Amino acid sequence: MKLDDKFAAKISKTFGKKLRIRICGILIEDDRILLVKHKGLGKNGFLWSPPGGEPQFMESMEDALKREFFEETGLLINVSEFLFVNEHLQSPLHAIELFFKVERKGGKLVRGKEPETDEINIISNIDFLDTKRIREIGIENMHSLFSEIQSLSEIYRLKGLINKAK
Repeated sequence: MKLDDKFAAKISKTFGKKLRIRICGILIEDDRILLVKHKGLGKNGFLWSPPGGEPQFMESMEDALKREFFEETGLLINVSEFLFVNEHLQSPLHAIELFFKVERKGGKLVRGKEPETDEINIISNIDFLDTKRIREIGIENMHSLFSEIQSLSEIYRLKGLINKAK
């Protein structure tokens, strides 16, 4: 089994074939957005997306987002406002994603890991990317929210359900 296949199989086993709720944070600083690169997702075997994850039972959305952000990026955040909902529907994954605007309050930016994937870390990189770099990497390798905007400032104007499953 190739390494890429191993990541895809682990993602499918851990997160696939069930509806998930994800809480995600949008952190924009100096016209660059913080994104996490996941192996084993997307058309080309990787996908850049905003940090976030699934709340645990009896964990508030705000607490879940703070925990997930820290696990994936090493940053401590404040959650400021709800922005929009996205429906991610790409077999074997189906998630309802709630996006919030966040601000950095501390911590040190480091590549974290997905605790749910045990010995295989599907996070291969984290970085602040500007619009030019996002276009160079390719929209097909980015979270679907980037197909809805031309500039990062437009993210804060997105409202409601932005990506209706077809």
